[in-house]
Formats: sequence, C-alpha cells, structure tokens
Amino acid sequence: MRILVIDDEAQIRRLLEIALASKGWEVFSASCAEEGLDSARADKPDVILLDLNLPDLSGVAALARLREWSTVPVIVVSVRDAEEDIVALLDAGADDYVTKPFYTNVLVSRIQAVHRRRASGVSTTYRSGRLRFETGTREAFVDGERLRLTPTENAVLSALAREAGKIVTRDMLLKEVWGPSGPAEGGNLRVYVNALRKKIEADPSRPTLLTTESGVGYRLKAPDPEEGGEEDTESGSQ
Repeated sequence: MRILVIDDEAQIRRLLEIALASKGWEVFSASCAEEGLDSARADKPDVILLDLNLPDLSGVAALARLREWSTVPVIVVSVRDAEEDIVALLDAGADDYVTKPFYTNVLVSRIQAVHRRRASGVSTTYRSGRLRFETGTREAFVDGERLRLTPTENAVLSALAREAGKIVTRDMLLKEVWGPSGPAEGGNLRVYVNALRKKIEADPSRPTLLTTESGVGYRLKAPDPEEGGEEDTESGSQ
C-alpha cells in the first residue's frame, strides 16, 4: 500500500514514516498542502493522511481541491475533536477522522479499514421508502437522487442493511466497521449515524429509517416487499 502523509510537523511525519514503513507500506510525505497535492497527483497513493493546520492552505481547502479530481481515501489527522468539525469534514469528502494524539496501531487499523472498504466488490441493493442503497458501487439514492457517502458511512449502512429490520448492536457495528480498534470508537459511531440521518431521513431529528434502540444499538427499517426488498447477491460478508 502507498500512503501519503501531509503534515507540517516534522516529528509527526517522521513518526508515521517509521510506523507505516514497518508494515511494509511505501510512505510519502509533504509539509504543506501544495506539496501534498502535487504528490497526490504524481505518486498516486492508496490512502492520504491529512492534517488540518497547514502553513499555506487549510486542510479543509486542500481536501476540497483534492476532491475536484480524486476519490482517494482521506483520513484527517487533527487535534480538533468537535463533532461539528468532524461532520463538516466528512461532508466535504473525508473518509475518516483520527484525533491527535493517537495510537499508531489505531491509525493503522483505520488505514486498513478504509482501504479494504474501497477495494470491496460486494454488490447488495437495499430499498425502503425513499432510500435505495448499493454497497458494491457505494451509491445511495434518496427519492431517486444520488447521495455521496464516505466509505465509513457506506460500511455502517451496509452492516445495517444486511440485518434490515433487526437490531444491530453497537459492539457489532464497532467491530465490523473499525476492526480491533472498534471498542474505542463509540463516539465516532454516533457521529457517522448522525451524518447518515442527515442524508437519508426526511427529518433527521425524528428518524424513521435509521432508528436508535436505546442502550442496545441501531435498526435500519425493514426493506419494502413491494420493491423487491434486499437483493441477495452477496457472495460473502466483509
């Protein structure tokens, strides 16, 4: 795997170069946004780690520039941890978010997760009410209009769609979406569920498609029988 690190802190870049190279991955690094964007074009990384506080351009602006021509997975690595900041970055095209300071094993797990989800070829269609969701192509449609889902949103929705109509516990979702680091991601799960509701619900404050089962987990509304429900085209589960 090829990883691009865009961060103005030399110590962070060096730490990540050593930690990620130890996994056998090829690591490139840039100390500013423009250098990072040039590297993204030239080196074609599989995943980008992006800091928000860059000297020449904000990470948000850099992400917007990148998304004009690339869909490469981007994990934001930042000291900012406000929920509204995280949701805004996800809406802008980030695929995941890690707060500094971080454990390198958690970051490695996140990198593997976004790369694995991007490489997945599973094809499943779920339909209920105004929502149609296809995991294979990472496409979701609300009232016939296509939405943009991040890979993590896709993974959460895919896990819920496979068990549509049933409760999926928080622990099950955390382990499936984030792997070994799942138990520590409870706050992020809530962020992604809220982000999904804003995209798929007619009224996110009164969800009817993606509901919370208090103290247990979440439930995606059962598929509509008249629409053919969920097409059982999976050859296996992720």
